[in-house]
Amino acid sequence: MTTIKPIIKSTLTSSSRSGALKRKLEDIDPIDEVEEPRIPNKQRVKTYRLCPYLDTINRQVLDFDFEKLCSVSLSRINVYACLVCGKYFQGRGNNTHAYTHSVGESHHVFLNLHTLRFYCLPDNYEIIDSSLDDIKYVLNPTFTSEQIGSMESSDKLSRAIDGTMYLPGIVGLNNIKANDYCNVILQALSHVTPLRNYFLREINYARVKRPPGDSSFLLVQRFGELMRKLWNPRNFKAHVSPHEMLQAVVLWSRKKFQFTEQGDPIDFMSWFLNALHIALNGSKKRDSSIVYRSFLGSMRIYTRKIPPIELEEEQKEALLLMDEYQEKVTESPFLYLTCDLPPPPLFKDEFRENIIPQVNLYTLLQKFNAQTEKEYKTYKENFMKRFEITELPPYLILYIKRFTKNTFFVEKNPTIVNFPVKNVDFGDILTQAVKERYACTTYDLVANIVHDGEPGKGTYRVHVLHKGSGKWYEMQDLHVTDILPQMITLTEAYIQIYELKETKQERE
Repeated sequence: MTTIKPIIKSTLTSSSRSGALKRKLEDIDPIDEVEEPRIPNKQRVKTYRLCPYLDTINRQVLDFDFEKLCSVSLSRINVYACLVCGKYFQGRGNNTHAYTHSVGESHHVFLNLHTLRFYCLPDNYEIIDSSLDDIKYVLNPTFTSEQIGSMESSDKLSRAIDGTMYLPGIVGLNNIKANDYCNVILQALSHVTPLRNYFLREINYARVKRPPGDSSFLLVQRFGELMRKLWNPRNFKAHVSPHEMLQAVVLWSRKKFQFTEQGDPIDFMSWFLNALHIALNGSKKRDSSIVYRSFLGSMRIYTRKIPPIELEEEQKEALLLMDEYQEKVTESPFLYLTCDLPPPPLFKDEFRENIIPQVNLYTLLQKFNAQTEKEYKTYKENFMKRFEITELPPYLILYIKRFTKNTFFVEKNPTIVNFPVKNVDFGDILTQAVKERYACTTYDLVANIVHDGEPGKGTYRVHVLHKGSGKWYEMQDLHVTDILPQMITLTEAYIQIYELKETKQERE
């Protein structure tokens, strides 16, 4: 007996210690305080590993893409998802919306959308079961460095719950009403490798500190969540809804961009990239954010003022000697290049049909060769400008200007741009001094955004290259189909993203 007593004593001591420690931890746990402040210590949640209601979970109805709001009170605080019907409810204690729903509908398994912990109601105990890990992963997908590194070479298909096969990264985005102009930009940006890799790891931007009261960082978090859902290899569905992302866009653009009204993708992209850059504490420096590191280029703009046409030659010559009419040089950074299409023909052909003109991409790029001058008119004055590219970005965005506004209406230019999908050499438009700085100046197309239909009423679709399989895909909201590269060049291209081959080789 003498040998047994100390063992019993030490066991009791250690158990009492662990019990005390557990009580202490429970007392300071902020989650417990928020969730159930009125529940006394004796009635606190007990943890059981087995739950008899796990077979009532319906994964088919689970959708974590929508705002985490209680469906009754519309509160964002302490929201639980019912894993039987998929609805969101607030609270867990007596008389809360989740508790009432559990009793009224006999739905027992709930997931806390913030802490990712599972509970059984109304019994109010935590469920710990590894079979629920797939639900946790769909709500918050995570990626290791190895998984991200293999994305460029993997063509492995994934299976959704309904048996649909899909490629991670090639999944449709839901069109809530008129947000296809946002969808195409989000899809295109999700295939810009450094940007995607940055946002797949939450730790990359979790430490970014914003000023007190500034919540523009929500835009960064929502974009990161969307990237992870688009590339999730274990999705329950073969599509994703950008609802939360677009709510953040509406809020932070001060309703400039809505998902109930059609907008222009180039306006949205310009605003979105700048908003992301600022939210990541970006400055004017090239390496201050992942946005600038990926897309920022630089050009030199030469501007000279033109004398009024009605003046006589002697007066014009006198004006040209003045300092105001001398050529001025300014350095200008850019996130995208605007290419101007030649005006479409005014006459119809012999079959009384419009002639659809074609133009070569290299012809459009002559605007940036430091020699070609273009006239710009203002209300009072006219200027001649020429552009010289001094820095090429790793990813070059081209905006092909199809819409022109006149006094009465918006007109669309239907000119087809002929462009190669691979090996577009931008070295031809660089000056010799700039070209010598680059070992490689050729780019490959990674995304192509197309506008179909009339201006203001048409629809947008995007072509993206899945590098793992080497195939091109066309995405228009929820519709995803593969497409031959030759077919892409026949479309009315609007925005294109090119990748510098040098960055490709470095990654490989």
